[in-house]
Amino acid sequence: MVLPDLFGDIVDPSVKVGDRSFRSLPVSVLLHAAAVAAFAVVALTSADVLPAPPAVMAFVAPMAAPDPPPPPPPRAAVAARVEAPVSNPAAAPVAAPAEIRPETGLEPPAAGVPGGVEGGIPGGIAGAGIVALPEAPPPAPPPPAEPIRIGGNIRPPTKIRDVPPVYPQIAVQARVQGVVIVEAEISPEGKVTSARVLRSIQLLDQAALDAVRQWEYTPTLLNGMPRAVLMVVTVNFFLVAPKADPR
Repeated sequence: MVLPDLFGDIVDPSVKVGDRSFRSLPVSVLLHAAAVAAFAVVALTSADVLPAPPAVMAFVAPMAAPDPPPPPPPRAAVAARVEAPVSNPAAAPVAAPAEIRPETGLEPPAAGVPGGVEGGIPGGIAGAGIVALPEAPPPAPPPPAEPIRIGGNIRPPTKIRDVPPVYPQIAVQARVQGVVIVEAEISPEGKVTSARVLRSIQLLDQAALDAVRQWEYTPTLLNGMPRAVLMVVTVNFFLVAPKADPR
């Protein structure tokens, strides 16, 4: 190829400004671009879901097949229980009787069974007998009423048995005397069930309690019914002064 021919088109281009070939070049470029865009849009809208790339399993150990499930346990054979039909004498007969006799009211009673009711029970089952029901437990006794305190309209009971206290020897030697105040609970029968010291003299308390627990009173009535009461009593301890010598 001759060197001038290689650069001749550059020096003297065949397509010049104002020429028809120069005007058709942009139109051709636009047409090609529109064709390429239309082809891309059609390809994108009509394509199915892209296939997932194959997973690389080159370095994954093959999984062992799972063990088969254990066989189900054998079902136990259930023996069919055949219940004997219960005969009901009051049931309607299946077949018509050969003859119907009028009732006279003098027919002998049907044979009974041990434990049955004399004369029978309408609609009862022969041989069923009577099932004895367990006896109901007796009702619990009511709780005892709280003792009421003596005072106001409730008069104190009368003492019917008096036991004097025993003066402790140690208190006599110590010349201790005085009054011990005790609160006593008296039962509806009039007996002292409990006692406690309200005013104490240490050497005389036990002797006072021993004496009060042996006292008895008349029953205290409230609305005509005997009631337990609380009453305050006193126990006196006094030393007897020695008699003067008449000489």
